[in-house]
Amino acid sequence: MIDPSSNPIIAGKPPHPLLIIISGPSGVGKDSVLMRMRELGFPFHFVVTMNSRPPRSGEIPGVDYHFVTNQQFEAMIEQGEMLEWARVYNQYKGVPKFEVRQALQSGRDVVMRVNVDGALTIKGLAPEAVMIYIAPGSSDELRHRLRVRGTETEHEIVTRLTEAEVEQQYIKHFDYVVINRENQLDTTVGTIRAIITAEKHRVFARHLSL
Repeated sequence: MIDPSSNPIIAGKPPHPLLIIISGPSGVGKDSVLMRMRELGFPFHFVVTMNSRPPRSGEIPGVDYHFVTNQQFEAMIEQGEMLEWARVYNQYKGVPKFEVRQALQSGRDVVMRVNVDGALTIKGLAPEAVMIYIAPGSSDELRHRLRVRGTETEHEIVTRLTEAEVEQQYIKHFDYVVINRENQLDTTVGTIRAIITAEKHRVFARHLSL
């Protein structure tokens, strides 16, 4: 008799969908990792976040963001329907549970890219999430990445590097660490693919419900 808590693939059924959290310091290449995963055809649902500001020119509701009012966003917070959220300059942004719930119910894996604080918040609400920390090859590599992208001043770069050192202390709360070395993006993405494949073959699979 098959243990009902074991992996459904043992009974010839599809594996449970996963909630995969991609996190790590600013500048480590999280967006590049996700873009490459899409280019390679990873079958995942990328979460559309919710925002309480009005749509900007060219933005499509439900595609770029879910746009709501501050009052609607606050109501969802009170109802426990936000997986992760923040208030910045009197506007809210965050991840609605329905966005994740609908994808999981359809059998699709869900991938979220969040900062380390957000990742830890999600882990508290969804302990069965697969937590992946993307780390640089070295602090020098991270400094180089930040300088090359040209979006921060030298002072801001120093601040980012200091934040990265602090955030690295929280790696112990993650399941996996993947080193994203410069010019080795496909190696990084291949490692993430291997992690997802291994998770699908655990004897006692993760089973997330929200």
